Amino acid sequence: MKSGMAKGAQSLGFTEAPFLLSAGTIVGQKESQGPLGKLFDEHGEDKENLFGKETWEEAESEMQKRACLRAIQKAQIPQEKIRFLFGGDLLRQGTATSLGIESLQIPLFGLFGACSTSGEAIALGAMSVAAGYADYVLAVTSSHFGSAEKEFRFPLGYASQRPLSAQWTVTGSGAFVIGKEKSKVRISGVTVGKIVDYGLKDSQNMGGCMAPAACDTILANRKDFGREMEEYDQIVTGDLGYIGSTILLELLKKNGVDIEERHMDCGMKIFDQKTQDTHAGGSGCGCAAVTLGSYVLPKIIKGEWKKVLFVPTGALMSTVSFNEGESIPGIAHGIVLERAC
Repeated sequence: MKSGMAKGAQSLGFTEAPFLLSAGTIVGQKESQGPLGKLFDEHGEDKENLFGKETWEEAESEMQKRACLRAIQKAQIPQEKIRFLFGGDLLRQGTATSLGIESLQIPLFGLFGACSTSGEAIALGAMSVAAGYADYVLAVTSSHFGSAEKEFRFPLGYASQRPLSAQWTVTGSGAFVIGKEKSKVRISGVTVGKIVDYGLKDSQNMGGCMAPAACDTILANRKDFGREMEEYDQIVTGDLGYIGSTILLELLKKNGVDIEERHMDCGMKIFDQKTQDTHAGGSGCGCAAVTLGSYVLPKIIKGEWKKVLFVPTGALMSTVSFNEGESIPGIAHGIVLERAC
């Protein structure tokens, strides 16, 4: 490991920081009707969000492919220069990713970090570039409301009533090109999250399950880098939603840290709670990814925010663990994004 790269117990600070060159975002119809609707690169035209395919699973793969191609196009580099692809999703064995990017023929690292996958992919991609293993890498993730509900909860035709603590899985995919070539956004460090389990078992309260992990990672970032939270213009969590965000702020205050004035949650930002009936907010791998690509990065590029801590959050559950009555552990990864002069 290069001298000065390791920071504390969980973090890395890059001596030669890689750059985030571009982002590609594609979302469903509901997401395009929300507060960020005009900022996405592409959106679905029908309520089923099939993107020309026959099933929700195929549609999610199609979204990933389109997001990747869009990111590569915006980076203005030949596809052949992408050395590795880091990607994952919520479906069993990562099928949305493997089937979606198959035609791109880029060497693949398949990942699973639940809804924190965008952070995991960006962190690993940045580490690879910083270490000299690649000049360019691609990070991608996705989720689809139809495929997620079908796998983790109830068939949509069952018409089950959703509790107010439930969140709406975002239909969307975000892809990012990371490289040595300079851009206006650099990835100056990462804080790798640990599994945090408070014993919660309610799959309809994802925010409550993930909030302790977000708290743990934010505190680790503060300790490892020896910086106060005021140094960040914004601390962006992935998909805690309204309930999880409230819990996060309370947990941090108990640890002597107050980020309320500089905190933003992607799950609260992507939908209009009053008009779109999404209860506790948005969730899913695509939630943090498309919000980062369409809203957060442009803020940094324009200089409105100069330093951001991006903390996507994930609930590490599966249909097997849930059906066997296991608790739902959480994890969160921190990515330090800075405006490059």
